[in-house]
Amino acid sequence: MADLFSDAWMKAFMTEWNNEKDLADELAKINFNSNIAYGFDGEDQPRGILVIQNGKATDGGSYAGQTISWDLRATPDNWNKWVEKGLGMAGIGMAYVGGKLKFKVGDYASMIKDPRMAGPFVKSFNVMGRVKV
Repeated sequence: MADLFSDAWMKAFMTEWNNEKDLADELAKINFNSNIAYGFDGEDQPRGILVIQNGKATDGGSYAGQTISWDLRATPDNWNKWVEKGLGMAGIGMAYVGGKLKFKVGDYASMIKDPRMAGPFVKSFNVMGRVKV
């Protein structure tokens, strides 16, 4: 399997994102556009990025200085655990409050209060578990 958030992993994540109707289609309903970066806590910059236009992932790969709307960080151990087991709404809340999931860029509180965004956000963690490279 490719390293988490590597170029190959992010491209596979992009495909899985678009295959999940409860993610891409739900975000398309609210015209969601965003550059979502993923990386490891303590590193200066993220490792991977997913470009979302109208709910669909249009590009995914290694981070190369793109503008970021959201930058999610956690330790490699926590990411691997969430990719393997998924993460529900309560788990995300506990991870955020406990400092295990950090938003280096982006407003967690406003996102989680909007059910149109919160549901797909939770779903994205489950979709990560489908990535096979």
